[in-house]
Amino acid sequence: MIIDLPGTSTRAINRRLVKARDEGGAVALGRVLTLIIDVDGRDAEEAIEAANDASREHPCRVIVIAEDTTADESRLDAQIRLGGDAGASEVIVLRPVGALAQHLDTLVMPLLLPDAPIVVWWPYEIPQDPAQHPLGRMAQRRITDSTQCAKPGEVLRRLAQVYAEGDTDLAWTRATLWRGLIAATLDQPPYEQVQRVVVSGESTHPSVDLIAAWLAQSLRCPVDVERIADAPAITTVRLERASGPIVLDRPDGKTAALIQPDQPEHRIALPIRQLRECLAEELRRLDADEVYGEVLQKGLARLSS
Repeated sequence: MIIDLPGTSTRAINRRLVKARDEGGAVALGRVLTLIIDVDGRDAEEAIEAANDASREHPCRVIVIAEDTTADESRLDAQIRLGGDAGASEVIVLRPVGALAQHLDTLVMPLLLPDAPIVVWWPYEIPQDPAQHPLGRMAQRRITDSTQCAKPGEVLRRLAQVYAEGDTDLAWTRATLWRGLIAATLDQPPYEQVQRVVVSGESTHPSVDLIAAWLAQSLRCPVDVERIADAPAITTVRLERASGPIVLDRPDGKTAALIQPDQPEHRIALPIRQLRECLAEELRRLDADEVYGEVLQKGLARLSS
């Protein structure tokens, strides 16, 4: 069900939500958090779809802000999505126009779930300092996505300078399966020191930099990054040890080959992770991701380029 509310107010939106609850039963109950999505004037549908899928694991109230700061008039248009149009959540799309778009925190406050954690997600361009952004100051968790930025490398280094507990990036989440496989492989004999690491992948993909920074910080060894134009994200991680290299190779973005000395080659399903998977993973935890913070602040500095 989709309810359009042109030229409205947050009070009217709340009243319409109460009415929908009375008409549809417990449609607006049982939410575990409020997810605020700031699309910065971009198309919101992809982000809403990902949030709807993630809400089946984490029922929540989703507040989408699609502001328009170019108009002279001040007006708030809104849309409420419930039922099949909202997954296991309830979606409130706010379209503030003019001056209303300058006070996003004041705009969303009346719509927050009481006594529920707040998560803010910027699916596209990222604020200069997420923790100090008006929406970021309200939240326990702040999710960015440097893969969607025009200059991901510069964005990562800026995020490292302003990192605060509760920050995370979906470029880090996209590398979770790689990190798990590498850690599991190194946890098997022979327990040798890794002498050098080579990470290959798409030339500007931030997941390549983050996994290289993680390995540099964790293993305290030289890490080289090979950048390949138009590659499918991370393609290869090569760990050089005295007994021979361990290679995790995924040239097609779907299936990886794990090659180790004196062992047969193993084929492992390792598809590029979808947006909804990454968002759902980040919504599972509301505490600080200390490993991400360490990699961002210290690991990136260990990379030569």
